[in-house]
Amino acid sequence: MKQSINLITDYLRKDDGISGAMHYTEQISWLLFLKFLDDYEDRESYNAVLNGTTYDFILEKKYCWKNWTQLPSGDDIKDFVNNELFPYLATFRDSENDYHSMKYKIGEIFKFINNRIESGHTIKDITDEINKLSFQKQGDLFELSWVYEDLLQGMGNDGWNSGEFYTPRSVIKIMVEAISPRIWEKICDPAAGSCGFLIEAFNFMKPKISSDKELEILKNETFFANEKTPLAYTMGMMNMILHWISNPNLNKKNTLTTNIRDIEEKDKFDIILANPPFGGKEKEEIQQNFPIKTNATEMLFLQYIIKILKNGGKSAIIVPEWVLFNNSNAFVEIKKKLIQECNLHSIVSLPAWVFLPYSGVKTNIIFFDKTGATQDIWYYEVDLWRKLTKNKPINYDEIKHIPELMKKREESENSWIVKVEDIQNFDLSAKNPNKIKEEIFREPDEILTEMTENEIEIQKIKNKIVGSNFETSNPIFVKEDLEKLMRGGM
Repeated sequence: MKQSINLITDYLRKDDGISGAMHYTEQISWLLFLKFLDDYEDRESYNAVLNGTTYDFILEKKYCWKNWTQLPSGDDIKDFVNNELFPYLATFRDSENDYHSMKYKIGEIFKFINNRIESGHTIKDITDEINKLSFQKQGDLFELSWVYEDLLQGMGNDGWNSGEFYTPRSVIKIMVEAISPRIWEKICDPAAGSCGFLIEAFNFMKPKISSDKELEILKNETFFANEKTPLAYTMGMMNMILHWISNPNLNKKNTLTTNIRDIEEKDKFDIILANPPFGGKEKEEIQQNFPIKTNATEMLFLQYIIKILKNGGKSAIIVPEWVLFNNSNAFVEIKKKLIQECNLHSIVSLPAWVFLPYSGVKTNIIFFDKTGATQDIWYYEVDLWRKLTKNKPINYDEIKHIPELMKKREESENSWIVKVEDIQNFDLSAKNPNKIKEEIFREPDEILTEMTENEIEIQKIKNKIVGSNFETSNPIFVKEDLEKLMRGGM
């Protein structure tokens, strides 16, 4: 399957309508999804016959994958997709369809996605290749889910404009393991992206089910999410369905438009897992929904999460490091609320560049539950002894020990405990008292090389914005210029 996806990606890269990983991931997604849906309907129909029942097909025969992909030419397929198939699928979102139904979810997907493939020849080659694949067996779907995860990761690695979709799966995995969700608990991600947190939670819980009833609960009544960005919403919806979460409770919604004063007990969740957006600035109308006003997106999300977490519930969220030490009035008030209303028991400091290539912001994972006020906080500083890069990201084996360390709450060179009464002005950025860092002096050539690399990356981003070709553009500085600058010669 991986080989077929690579071939399809090559076809798309050569198409005039496709620009970058975000586009080809989007296009592969809807094509794979419709093939998956066709095989799913065939399988359900066959099972109905065996059980002596009938199956109501979601799609009319004309719009089934196996029919329109057999049209005589690529141009015929393209015309059908653009003028008949997509408008037909978009009608599924009509109010007459149940919000929880697969049909409604399909309508949601195709409301926000379009065919970008310009060449009829290209779309014919792609559909022919996909027709070689089968998603009839569970093993096929398992392989598809991993291939799809690779596609999403590739989109995340595409650069600065696609970071909203992808959180490193190694980080998600240790967060889920530390929280350890159980069957019957309701889990929410209010800033879902590609739904990586929910899928990892599903993978963690699925081996523990003991009945068909528990499986149905897990698939249909366990996972809830909001996502405001159309493409991220579409990716998330398809990602969940392709991972056997057949009825995802995923809303196309900006979570921050909810007035949290109106949230009732029935609206709350047992577990919150999230990586809220960093660095956003919200308008006054959004701020009105929160008791503590601030334009900082991450702090509004933190208020929301505290509010929707049930008594006894658990949460793990990623926040940029400045949240911990910022001493502005709103930040202090929200952190005070967190400490007094929740048990903020652990803070894990991640290395810089975990979110490469689209962000170098240093981040922390904060773990808290609603079991009373905070008494003390266990801090852990992840020290990899290496520099993270785009091609050498953080991996699971480097951090898999963290959930076990959290249980023990031991102090070490990289871990320490701070009593809440020792925290001044709700500054949560406690410095490691157990580690003496050696002063490291770098060679001038090393510094100059790094500066040059950074300038090249800046120029690449600028060129991407203006649409220029980096290969024909010079970096802002070259190494010789930087040497002159350091000597005071420029």
